[in-house]
Amino acid sequence: MSASLVDRVRDRLIDSPEATSLRASAVADALRAEGVVLGADELLPLVGALHDEMRGLGPLQSLVRDASVTDVLVNASGDVWIDRGTGLERVPGLQVAGAEGIRLAQRLAARAGRRLDEATPFVDARMPEGARLHAILPPVSSGGAVISLRSPRRASFTLDELVRGGTLCGLGARWIDAIVRARLSFLITGATGSGKTTILGSILGLVPHDERILIVEDSAELRPDHPHVVSLEARPPNLEGAGHVTLRDLVRQALRMRPDRVVVGEVRGAEVVDLLAALNTGHEGGCGTVHANSPADLPARLEALGLMAGLPRDAVHALAAAGLDVVLHVARSREGRRVTGIHVVQPRGGFISTTPALVDDTEGMRPCTGFDELVDRIRARGVVPPEGPGLGG
Repeated sequence: MSASLVDRVRDRLIDSPEATSLRASAVADALRAEGVVLGADELLPLVGALHDEMRGLGPLQSLVRDASVTDVLVNASGDVWIDRGTGLERVPGLQVAGAEGIRLAQRLAARAGRRLDEATPFVDARMPEGARLHAILPPVSSGGAVISLRSPRRASFTLDELVRGGTLCGLGARWIDAIVRARLSFLITGATGSGKTTILGSILGLVPHDERILIVEDSAELRPDHPHVVSLEARPPNLEGAGHVTLRDLVRQALRMRPDRVVVGEVRGAEVVDLLAALNTGHEGGCGTVHANSPADLPARLEALGLMAGLPRDAVHALAAAGLDVVLHVARSREGRRVTGIHVVQPRGGFISTTPALVDDTEGMRPCTGFDELVDRIRARGVVPPEGPGLGG
């Protein structure tokens, strides 16, 4: 069936009083009006395709449904690429170019309750299905619409599953469990797409079930396997510029909700000050993720984020030194994602630095300079550290 016929049938359905139903009979009526009659075997796939086009994600629907796909990307040229966790691969034979790409981007934005047009040429929002949408229209994107969809995880992985999948070695998992039980505060660092959120969700499943977890996110992605989780999601302003709810607002609200653990899904702005302040006022065991290429880059990253809130450099370092204990780093390669090290945060001359305590190599986790400090911090909270080859008790 030609694309032009599908477009004409879609236009008839939009103008039809039965447009909201998308029943097979309504599609058959629209086809008859175009002089086409189909049998049931041909009609039902067309109904499904029209549903995806008018209600769903159009030609991207089947890609987002694939549980192995984490990202779907449409370039201005119309090429479609996906990521299954091992790098980008082009989808052969699929093009979403020109007016079709612009129409799809605008429809997805509308489904997310956002506006996308010449006055507002880009949008960052969450779809009703949970996928995160980012879209940019021309002329800001040269040549056509650019669409990025990041699919949420269907279910949280346990730490054991991450070990079996090669993301983490068994000894590393035991040390992370000890860090959680000792209520040490930590941040997970890594580049975009390295798996920070996935690993954080798995770690939160280790929190004792009699504790209350308050999660604050810009776009709700964390779904830990835990019986007592309260999730708060930021909200952009409406068309009149009202109703904006920031992560800073939500962190402050979370602190009034009797949390045992405060979690900021992604620290990327002035909310870092509120999180660090919470970690300094009795809210032990808090955590979050931060974009950083290495743990050594974290102090500078925290400085930059603190400046957004008007906090001077020395104040940011003082809060981090007093409230932050551990940094877990995640790296991504062609082989997949992996936790490459556990580092301790230590004050040095009025500033903080990160020192490797356990580093992953071909044989698993091995102790480094900060190992004794990590052991001392865990023991100081009444938790027995794990034993392992070359690590002692």
